[in-house]
Amino acid sequence: MATVEGYCDPAFGAVRETFAAGFAEGRELGAAIAVYADGRLVVDLYGGIADKRSGRAWAPDTPAFGFSCTKAVTATAALLAAERGAVDLDAPVTGWWPEYGAHGKDGTTAAHFLTHQAGLPAFTEPVTAQDVADPAAASALLAAQTPEWEPGTAHGYHALTHGWLAGEIVRRNTGRTVGEFVRQEFAGGLDLWIGAPDAVIERAARLSAGRGATNEPGAGTLPVDDATLGGLVAAFTDPASALNRSLNVPSPGKGGYNNPVVLRAGWPSAGMLTTAAAFGAFYRDLIAGRILRPETLAEAVRAHVRGPDRTLLAHSAFGLGYMLPAEVFHMPEAARATAFGHAGAGGSLGLGDPAAGLALAYLPNLMGEQLTGDLRSYRLTEAAYASL
Repeated sequence: MATVEGYCDPAFGAVRETFAAGFAEGRELGAAIAVYADGRLVVDLYGGIADKRSGRAWAPDTPAFGFSCTKAVTATAALLAAERGAVDLDAPVTGWWPEYGAHGKDGTTAAHFLTHQAGLPAFTEPVTAQDVADPAAASALLAAQTPEWEPGTAHGYHALTHGWLAGEIVRRNTGRTVGEFVRQEFAGGLDLWIGAPDAVIERAARLSAGRGATNEPGAGTLPVDDATLGGLVAAFTDPASALNRSLNVPSPGKGGYNNPVVLRAGWPSAGMLTTAAAFGAFYRDLIAGRILRPETLAEAVRAHVRGPDRTLLAHSAFGLGYMLPAEVFHMPEAARATAFGHAGAGGSLGLGDPAAGLALAYLPNLMGEQLTGDLRSYRLTEAAYASL
């Protein structure tokens, strides 16, 4: 069994026990978790194997891939640009992106981008990781598309396209990519990268495949009702479904999300490399008002959309780029009223809770492939709240 290393305040011993149990039960290969309570680092644990091929152990400075947890960081960059007056989130984006108005998209706002209401949940043509390594090229493809629904009339998770749409809020209005803006404005002192240099990629954890998608009781997933489960299974087995298209186009290419092309490009929807301690510190700073003004964050974590998700086929809720507790972002009861953040494929999670003074980040490299939320992150979140 892997040895769990690092620091844990005795008051948060339940988090250590839960984290260790994940290894003992065979649910982890390598992972890290960090928890901040009232600004203080109370949990900074890691363990297991960072690279299954070489046997390299997970170290205190091992960064891991955050999948869609990246979206919360990208959203924060867009919100900061708006807070500074660079862009009006409620005005049509054609004011600063004229070509985006093609094919009935002229009424789309930046807020529609952030809340998954743009109607472009996937690229309509096959594209490769190399094709979208340039954010200008990726965004140009989306600007030329016809929306799948009238923007602003429904929401459906834009698993990968979200980053290039929200990223344009930053790129076109600040002259910097999301990765550049994040490093320069609020993450320069953190081991957090959207577009990582080779030295960071070399010490990163390598993702390993999980056991396949399942919703069997006790298999590491959170339960959903039979109707929702049936719809999800059907969508996963249909290559033309919005769910499959959203998740799989563009393909990350050879090596999957270990592909250096993806890691260097820093897809703003799913391209972040970070340590748990650094990612948790991002949420610590966010809820403390050190990145956004409290009133900006309060509006951003208000539910702007809630209900059936046209892509995920379950109930979801989004603020301005942040996930809120719902069927696809399942939280323990203590977190449901005031927590926000974003989950990522494979089980990764980042969240903040201003009311509780809690920030949490969890990054595994053994990918969970459940159809709904990951039980590992849920249990760790539950243990963190129970320790407050």
